[in-house]
Amino acid sequence: MEKKDKILNIKEIQTYYDESHIIQGLSLHVGESEAVSILGRNGVGKTTTLRSVMGLTPPRSGKITIDGKDTTKLPTHAISKLGVAYVPAERHIFPGINVEENLKLAARPGNGDTPWTLERIYDQFPVLADRTKQDGSTLSGGEQQMLAIGRALISNPKIIILDEPSQGLSPLLVDIVTECIQNFCIKSGITLLVVEQNYRMALKVASRHYLMGTKGKIAGVASTQELIEHPEIIQNHLAV
Repeated sequence: MEKKDKILNIKEIQTYYDESHIIQGLSLHVGESEAVSILGRNGVGKTTTLRSVMGLTPPRSGKITIDGKDTTKLPTHAISKLGVAYVPAERHIFPGINVEENLKLAARPGNGDTPWTLERIYDQFPVLADRTKQDGSTLSGGEQQMLAIGRALISNPKIIILDEPSQGLSPLLVDIVTECIQNFCIKSGITLLVVEQNYRMALKVASRHYLMGTKGKIAGVASTQELIEHPEIIQNHLAV
């Protein structure tokens, strides 16, 4: 069993798409109630890393543990049941059903004093409360992102994995979504792993950052404070 303070631990994974070797020896960890980002240019393997964690593109070798349990070869639904909620960049809102039904499909009972309920989701995202009977797939991009995050929260997860939450959003909506993530992550203590091309957003929502190079190689790890004090690190890393 892994140490409990490392709720997610990835060790030397090798992940392929068919014969393309995408992730070559990636290792990283996320502590309990920690918010961590993966920063890197397009195509370096950030999304593949998340898909490896979720069992959507399982690694051929290496090891992934979640809350001390080896999940390397588990199917996605079994990983989800361990308390992992995944919000892909595409959001995957269920078409043909309304906002409330989208949320209810994902609902799971929570532990503790303040579990995420339908009412609490509507308090966090008032715009969803105004759209309860609207087909989820007809919402705006920002509203769909809020619904996708709300759907993750109502599953009462131990960890939320977010892939490019600012993708396709206006600067105003990015600010709104950023504030929502700060509220549920920092204030509620939910563990967060986020992939984000918008590094300014990543610096606001995460406290520690993995700098990913090609083939999933980690080029460095830095705190938010270090990246704020030394912006050249991120500029050099993300420069094309």
